[in-house]
Amino acid sequence: MPGKREKNLPHSIDETLSLLSGGNYVAGRPLATAVFLALRMGRPLFLEGEAGVGKTEIAKVLADTLGRRLIRLQCYEGLDVSSAVYEWNYSRQMIEIRLAEAKGDSSRKALESDIFSKRFLIRRPLLQALEHNDAPPILLIDELDRSDEPFEAYLLEVLADYQVTIPEIGTVRAEKPPIVVITSNRTREIHDAVKRRCLYHWVDYPDAAAELEIIKRKAPRAQEILSREIVAFVQKLRPMDLFKQPGVAETIDWANAMVELDKVSLEPDTVNDTLGALLKYQDDVARVRGNEAARILTDIRAELAHSL
Repeated sequence: MPGKREKNLPHSIDETLSLLSGGNYVAGRPLATAVFLALRMGRPLFLEGEAGVGKTEIAKVLADTLGRRLIRLQCYEGLDVSSAVYEWNYSRQMIEIRLAEAKGDSSRKALESDIFSKRFLIRRPLLQALEHNDAPPILLIDELDRSDEPFEAYLLEVLADYQVTIPEIGTVRAEKPPIVVITSNRTREIHDAVKRRCLYHWVDYPDAAAELEIIKRKAPRAQEILSREIVAFVQKLRPMDLFKQPGVAETIDWANAMVELDKVSLEPDTVNDTLGALLKYQDDVARVRGNEAARILTDIRAELAHSL
């Protein structure tokens, strides 16, 4: 990766914890163990959990701390081979055909062999990850649950043998397999055949201590008491029957919003005015705003005062 020095893979779980911490990622030992084993065993790491808990960030941190290129495939409904793996550069092929006709080259077989060669390939993320000239990259297959089942089935060859088959060329196999991280928000179940090829870890919401450490790293300008109140408030929200519980990303956004408003602690009016940084559905905002927010704020202040 240009401008970055490639680093060796960690040799222990403790080194993995240090590696993630060096990228400002707060991880528990179970997650660090899963990352360590995936790196050492050369197996894809399948991370499942609610949106906003930091699954995608793990791939980004690994790319940064290991000095590797990050190749991201964002999944969506209708994702197909031409968008994920490769497609032919049809405009260049047509130009090549016109040039051959102008020169009077009449060998159709030779022309077909030429225009369906690698120089006419447009390489999409999966093929880029397999054909690399430097250190194996980090391949992030993000939100696999958003893709369709046929694409999921196509992935089996990639995950099992780190290869893809291009009918006109043959099999393209990685000399050094990429480091693969797959994420899912569990909007639907991923087939067992995919999971069997991976090491699995469920990324849960952090506890209060871990989330406070995250805020200290990601929103360092927030005052200590403000950070504690924000974390306590969010921790109170998560057990509630909301349409979407706030993730870590929303906690960070809320903390940074309070900093921009020059707040040193939570105030009822400010909480009500900024709930859109924390909650993303109007029904959830309406339920929390007002009396509920005031009640939570009173509770957490009493709890924090008692703990000090």
